[in-house]
Amino acid sequence: MPKIYSRNKIKIPNIFGNMKNKRKMVMIITFITAIMISGKVMLDAVNPIFDTLCKDEAKSLATIISNQQATEVMKKHNYDELFTLEKDTNGNVIMIKSNVIPINEIISDVAVKIQEEINNQGRKDIEISAREFYRY
Repeated sequence: MPKIYSRNKIKIPNIFGNMKNKRKMVMIITFITAIMISGKVMLDAVNPIFDTLCKDEAKSLATIISNQQATEVMKKHNYDELFTLEKDTNGNVIMIKSNVIPINEIISDVAVKIQEEINNQGRKDIEISAREFYRY
């Protein structure tokens, strides 16, 4: 059975040096704490702005991609293959039948192409300008 207490102790470096002055140590700890609190406050202020900008950019990108891909898929089809008109003997339209198979192909093609294009986009950079802080 191994001995637990036979290991070497972890040696923590003395970052304060030979500081015997407690006031100096308290000032350093206070300064580090103030920097950490300031950073937290700044991140809390920037986070909602950043979230809003990211959501807006994602919506814009999704709209552009979906419109482009829907247009590209619809170039391969025409409306005559999507619907069939039934007319009576007088030439009046009595029924419009939808052809489900080509419609389902279009729906699936558009969804697949949109997803492929979004996957190919990669990462986008989002910048926060100083004027954004005044809007929120």
